[in-house]
Order: sequence, then C-alpha cells, then structure tokens
Amino acid sequence: MASQYVKAQGVTGPLSTAVPTALELAANDDLVTELKRQNNYENPEETAKRSAVLHSLQSITEEFVRQVTRAQGKPEAIAKAAGGKIETFGSFKLGVIGPGSDIDTLVVVPKHITKEEFFQKFPEVLLKMAPEGAITEFASKPEAYVPIMTFKYSGIDLDILFGRIAGLSQIPRDLKMVDSDLLRGLEGEEARSLNGVRVADEMLSLVPQPNVFRTALRTIKLWSARRAIAGNIYGFPGGVAWAILVARVCQLYPKATGSTIIMKFFKIVDKWPWPQPVLLKQIENGKLNLQVWNPKNSQSDRRHIMPIITPAYPSMCTTHNVTRSTMAVLQKELKRGGEIADRVMDGKAKWKDLFEKHTFFTTGYKYYLCIITASTTKDTQTTWSGWVESKVRLIVGRLTDQTSVAIAHPFNKGFNRAHRCRTEEQVEAVKGGSLDYYAKDMGTATTGHGLAVGGMVKDGSTNGEEGSNGDDNITMVYTTTHYIGLELHEGAKSLDLSWQVDDFKHTCTSWDLYDSNVSALHIAHTKNYDLPDDLFEDGEVKPTKPQKKKQSNKRASTDVRDFSRVCLELTIVGPHIVPKDTTLLVVRSAGQY
Repeated sequence: MASQYVKAQGVTGPLSTAVPTALELAANDDLVTELKRQNNYENPEETAKRSAVLHSLQSITEEFVRQVTRAQGKPEAIAKAAGGKIETFGSFKLGVIGPGSDIDTLVVVPKHITKEEFFQKFPEVLLKMAPEGAITEFASKPEAYVPIMTFKYSGIDLDILFGRIAGLSQIPRDLKMVDSDLLRGLEGEEARSLNGVRVADEMLSLVPQPNVFRTALRTIKLWSARRAIAGNIYGFPGGVAWAILVARVCQLYPKATGSTIIMKFFKIVDKWPWPQPVLLKQIENGKLNLQVWNPKNSQSDRRHIMPIITPAYPSMCTTHNVTRSTMAVLQKELKRGGEIADRVMDGKAKWKDLFEKHTFFTTGYKYYLCIITASTTKDTQTTWSGWVESKVRLIVGRLTDQTSVAIAHPFNKGFNRAHRCRTEEQVEAVKGGSLDYYAKDMGTATTGHGLAVGGMVKDGSTNGEEGSNGDDNITMVYTTTHYIGLELHEGAKSLDLSWQVDDFKHTCTSWDLYDSNVSALHIAHTKNYDLPDDLFEDGEVKPTKPQKKKQSNKRASTDVRDFSRVCLELTIVGPHIVPKDTTLLVVRSAGQY
C-alpha cells in the first residue's frame, strides 16, 4: 500500500512509496530487454576473466608489499604479515560493468609503504608475476591530481590508485574501508585515493533497492555516453556524479521500478534548483583535519554551479568542472530524455529512442573550434595531449566570457590521428592542422576507454602502431584534436577570440614538460561542412556547403543588408569570427606554439 511505512533514506523523506503498476513493470521489462540488446551486460566469460585478473593482482599486491618491507630492513615475520589488498570502485564496485569497461582499482598498503616505492617497485613485480605479454599499454602518472597507473592486463583495462593506511602496519584481506578513521594521518591526495572505494560502499548502502538502482544507472550511463555528455574532464558529470543523481532519485521513489526511476530522473534533475547541492546524506564535518565541501567557508566551493556531493567523509563536489555552457547542454539533453521517457510510458516510443547517437557533428553546430596537439613521438604525444585535454574545460569556460559565444560545447573525446611526412615543411603543416599527410590506413581512434567514453577506429585498424614501415625518410607525426561546437548569441556580428586563444596556449605551453622541438599546439576554426570525413560513421550525413542564391543586379544595388541574416553566414579569420564583408581591423595569427 502507498501508505506503508518506509524508512527515509537521504536528506528528505520519499516523494512516493507507491508500488509499481502493471504498466510500470512491463516498461521495466522492456527497458532491461533493450539494455541487453544494446550489449550493456557482460557475458559470463568476460566476468570470469575479470575475476582472474583481480585475483592475480591481489597476489601481486601482497608480494609487492613483502618485497618493499624486506628492502626496508624489517624482519621476515613482519614482511610476511604486512598483507595488502585490492579494492575496486566505480562501475565494477557498483555492479554496472559492461563489455569493454575498465576496472577502477585501489592497491591498499600498510603505513610503511610510500607512494614513491609504489610507483618504482610495483611495475617490476607486476611484469614479473603476470603472464608473459599480458601487460600492455602501461602508463604511470605519479604527479597527477590523483596519482594513477593505467594498463591492460590480458586485455582488461585497469586504472590503479595507491592507498596507504597510515594507522595500520598490517592490511588483512577482509579490511572494511567504510570507517573514516582509516583516513587518519593522511594528506588530501592520499584521502582522495581512498575515497573512491568509500564513496561506492556508502552509495550502495544508501539506496533502497540496489538492483533497481543498477538498472537505472546502466540506463543513464548508456544514455549519457550515446549523447556525449559524460566526462568530468570536459565539464560534464562523470560516472560518480551520474550514480549519485540516480541514487538520489531512488531515495525519493524507494519502491519504484528502474523504468519509473528513469522517468522521474529526467524530470527531477531538469528542474533541480541549482546551485542547491544534491546530497545522499547530510555532510559530515568529521573528526579529522580534512577539507569538506562547504560553500559558506570556501570561495572555490561557492563557484560550483551544479554541485553533486559525495556521501563519504570528506564530502567532495564531483562536478566542479561544470561550466555554464556544459550545464546548458546538459539541460537540453535532460529535456529531450524526459520527453522520450514520457512517450515510452505512454506507448508512443521505444527505449531505443533514448539511446540514439548524438548529433554533435551532423547537425549540432555551424562553427567549431579545433584544439590540435601534435608530437613526433607517440609517447610524448600521449603525455602532451593528455595535459592539454585536462585543460580544455578552461577555454570552454572562457569562450563565453564577454564574447558573442552563447554556448561553447566541448565534444567529450579527442580524435587521435597519425601522419606520414617526408619533409620538415610537411611536419610543420601537420602541426598546423593539415590532414594532407594523414595515414588513412592507420585510422582514427578516440581517446579514453570504457562505456562512458567509447571509442572507434575509422579507415584502418592499426592506430597507435608504428607506421613508417622502416622508411628512414618518413617522420611520423601524431595528433589529437578536440572539437568545441560554438553557438553564437542571436544577432552576433563579430567574434574576437584572440585573448581566449592566446591565454589558453600560454597556460598549456607553460608546462614544465612541454618541448617545442617535439610538440606543438594549434587552435584552428572550421565550419561544419569542412569537418574531416573520419568524424562521421557509416549512414551519417555530413553537412554540405550551402549554395548562394543569385540576385539580380537591380536588387543587389538597392537591397538594404539584413545583419540578422549576415550573422548566420560568419567567416572565421584566424581566431576571429566575423560576418562576411565586415572589415576586421586587427587579425592575429592562430599559429601553433
């Protein structure tokens, strides 16, 4: 019965405790069927493979701890008892893993193991204990905001964080991570590494029906991936943020089916009174000296326009990168999702309609800004493009600052290309954005991995492999391009982005590891009909250049120019966008650095 008592979960009581109707149950069955049709569930063989990899990592972690403990001169008994364990978080922990998804993993070690020892010694133990050839695409980022290792183990993508427990000299396999006292004695960086596991554990304990939560979360993850609105680094909600939003709606409708949660999700999130935060529980101040999200005391926290807060101490904002532009894009997609969900419930649409691919390149925008990184070695390009990718959100935020840009919409992936050059002039041309020497047979691959990021290879199937074929006269140049769609204010007649472009270039090229002899950064413009062909999949229609209408001489001489029409036919010069036939007094080059 609707009046049956239900324990409140979250910061408020439920909005409804109604049990599902026959129509809602049928809609939920249809939703699960569609998720399976979309290949959203992993098969048993893949699950067994992941389990085997994690079991191996557990043994590797314990051996790593033993070896470091011995190297520190501690007795053998202490080394054998030191322990260590593997913890998962993210999609795997929440139970919504899909084919190709990565596993977010935390290596938990006792107090005497340091981060430096982890990044130096763990790779050695990993390579020695794993089957020969099983470890590929290894990358170590000890200086990242959250220090991380990434690699593939038998084809399984893994993101590995380091977690030290300052209060424990032994780490048993059955250690529970929910106790906030485990954070005692840790600095902010160390606490952030541990918090992924703790957030996932808290979240699962705060939803009334975990299986309903998982069905709804699978739906929202797939929807956000298909609509290209997932990725914290680009200013969109990441996986944790989407999970918190879904969990909050589950709290408000504790007896609902997954299909009903989806319908309510779009309505509630679309109408949410931002910047009021989304919370799954009241924020804990805690006993430890760790910074907690608090807009009353923190100026940076007050700048968060769409705060979605983690439930585990110390609470953090998962959406601090959201900009006015990305928020506008999100609200548009939420409205679309809500309309489709309503039609599904009315029997006028199918769930597959919710998962239709985005139209970012096909019909999304007329003008695009292209951020192109280039390097003459693959390893350097991986590092350089990753650094610039982490800064794209900065220019997105600045493009609407006192300019004619209404919305700056970053696409949530970069596009990796390889180019074969035979002269220095060709190398410089590629660094400046030319595709004349693009190695079509090597294809185009998108950055990132996993369901929330996706990926494709166009034209070829060997992207990332060496492509000079032993020809000493060929110099390979590797590029990554990020695209930002630009929507202008109505009536805009000119647009000068020189300051925003120059400021962004200065920010990126001031990096200590930037080497202008090897790498470059170029920012260019393009119209939709000039976008590269490899951005379009089979069946998609690339925009075409509009044909000019011929006018009689009489009309041409007497017509009064309609600037509302002219502003729709803008020409971009360097970093500037100006209407055709409009004189721009100062044009600065948008050349590469």
